[in-house]
Amino acid sequence: MYGELTIFSGSANPELAQRIGDHLGVSLGAAQLGRFSDGETRVEIHQNVRGRDVFLVQSTCAPANDHLMELLIMTEACKRSSAGRITAVIPYFGYARQDRKVAPRAPISARLVADLLQAAGVDRVLTMDLHAGQIQGFFDIPVDNLYAQPLLLAHLRDALDARNGVIVSPDAGGVERARSYAKHLDTSIAIIDKRRSKPNEAEVLHLVGEVEGRAAVIIDDMIDTAGTLTKGAQAVTQHGARSVMAVATHAVLSGPAVERIASAAFDRVVVTDTIPLSDAARQTGLIDVVSVAPLFAEAIRAIHFNDSISRLFLDDHE
Repeated sequence: MYGELTIFSGSANPELAQRIGDHLGVSLGAAQLGRFSDGETRVEIHQNVRGRDVFLVQSTCAPANDHLMELLIMTEACKRSSAGRITAVIPYFGYARQDRKVAPRAPISARLVADLLQAAGVDRVLTMDLHAGQIQGFFDIPVDNLYAQPLLLAHLRDALDARNGVIVSPDAGGVERARSYAKHLDTSIAIIDKRRSKPNEAEVLHLVGEVEGRAAVIIDDMIDTAGTLTKGAQAVTQHGARSVMAVATHAVLSGPAVERIASAAFDRVVVTDTIPLSDAARQTGLIDVVSVAPLFAEAIRAIHFNDSISRLFLDDHE
């Protein structure tokens, strides 16, 4: 059995880390994070971690390279301080979309990140809604991939009239996710058929399913530039949907995403706090944030006490 549970926060998710600590009744560990004058990452651990069960909370969101390097150096610092076990809690796993070769001489960057984490000394990874589930196989250590769906479903049950709702998948790849939401909400499903001409640009071709007169909920794992979602909102509106809501786990919101959301036909956009919202995103007044802290807290508690975390997952085979 490892020693006392200790949680440290990187600079990417301090508020989420604090919420996790509050749920567990654990104060965050004392550490100093910063930069040297030449821009190199500086990490100092200011408490004893010898033999302890250490959890490092850090999303590798933008600036992805800075946050990844910070996580690696935090791991190295804890490893050299004789931590008993180090779990990297990565609510948003950056580079996850680079999970396979998409062209000749292209890298598989997600595998490289997995190798870097293990080389630094990470003993276990706890993450959420991996863009590609096979990334778990890139590691030679345990990886627990949580899903935000239970928390998002609870939010939708309060906001959606299931009798007049329809769950919309923004592309063919998201059909399984949309079907799961539709099953638990007892709603119908629709699918947007699209073709992507180049990265971060999507073209909607047509809609499969009935949305006329219904409250449409577009489900995705992340919102990056919001091109897919806004064109999806336009498609369901043109087909007669009476309202449009978007739901996603990771609010990447890069490039023109905030402007697109503000000018689109969304009634609400629901995301989680795996990535902190920018001030511009908050000012739209359209984005609701559901905290994933309860799920991560329970998963951390289970890992620390060697309990099963399967109770945190929904059973789609009921």
